[in-house]
Amino acid sequence: MTSQKQISSSQQTDSVSFEVNECGQINSPEPLVSSGATVVAKVGSSTLMGPDDELDRSFIRSLCEQICALRSRGLRVILVSSGAAATGRARLGFDARPSDIPTLQACASAGQAALTEAYAEVLAERGVPCGQVLLTRADVTDRTGYLNARNTLERLLELGAVPVVNENDTVSVREFTFGDNDMLGAIVATLIDADLYVILSDVAGLYTANPQENPSARLITRVEHVDGRIISMAGGTESSYGTGGMATKVRAGRAMLAAGIPMVVCEGRMPEALQRAVDGTVPGTLFAPAESASIHHEQARKLWIGLAGVSRGALIADDGACRALINRGASLLPVGVIDVHGDFNAGDIVSIYSRAGDLVARGICRFSSDEMRKIRGLRLDIISRFLSDRADSPAVHRDEMLVF
Repeated sequence: MTSQKQISSSQQTDSVSFEVNECGQINSPEPLVSSGATVVAKVGSSTLMGPDDELDRSFIRSLCEQICALRSRGLRVILVSSGAAATGRARLGFDARPSDIPTLQACASAGQAALTEAYAEVLAERGVPCGQVLLTRADVTDRTGYLNARNTLERLLELGAVPVVNENDTVSVREFTFGDNDMLGAIVATLIDADLYVILSDVAGLYTANPQENPSARLITRVEHVDGRIISMAGGTESSYGTGGMATKVRAGRAMLAAGIPMVVCEGRMPEALQRAVDGTVPGTLFAPAESASIHHEQARKLWIGLAGVSRGALIADDGACRALINRGASLLPVGVIDVHGDFNAGDIVSIYSRAGDLVARGICRFSSDEMRKIRGLRLDIISRFLSDRADSPAVHRDEMLVF
């Protein structure tokens, strides 16, 4: 039996819990999902590309074989695949990743067809159809587009196809500005109400320190809560292909914890990595609540607000307000707001941070930024004297807020 131990209190904050073990395996006593479940798998560009800077066809074949094996076990699989820009880069003759957006989009255009065709050819050999789904940020921030994307994915699964999802890099600037497809995969997982999200990465998972710099760094096998301590362990990306790093995976993990969906980060090129992730036996990091905690899936609207919506500003909440949001599911009242950042309108999505800078929640603000600057720190009875029409309105209502 593998020896497990909890990280000592000197290595954690009061609000975070994580585990390591000697072999670095997740070691779930049973598979993370069973027949009938939906699995979203995301593969990054650095995992897809071979040493010759070309698409690694043998890896794609192995990945498709694993997807088919999971389907034979009664699982539904959605693949979120990066790699279009990296594939196109090689086809257009670039030795290094371009830095300007038009060239990146041209690379994505050249590579997208080849990438989808590579998946489709291998899946077709096994009698499995493949459906391409290209999304932009606007598709998922617009409520109608969000629902249409969900319906398309659900119908493809019903028809026995494997949806292959990617950011529509040919028209989307945000893909190259705000991270990579780790969060897109998280949004797809919540959109389809998946049972498991697996990130097939070029690293084994989250470590207690950078393993390239610290030989005593340990692979964290389970994360039950994400706060500043966990975020500080995640570094940037050193890949010449991808745009993300462990930091984007931790953000995705935080989103999955809020959604009640387990997430695994593991090395994608490990033999049968996807299957072993589903079985809970892969070396990697599992983001999941404590086994004693009740797993609660937030309402779809809250998930859409918190994950798909674009934050237009920020509210800094005092300690009492943060405790009320986290422990009591309360609304955020103006009296609990100590600072306002950015310019936004009433009805825009804003992020709510603690004094320490931790992201606590995200939701729809019922006041504009100018109004919030006037009423922050004030009780409702005082606000009613000059905003009588919204005398009883919180800054952010609990029904329009996702608490992380």
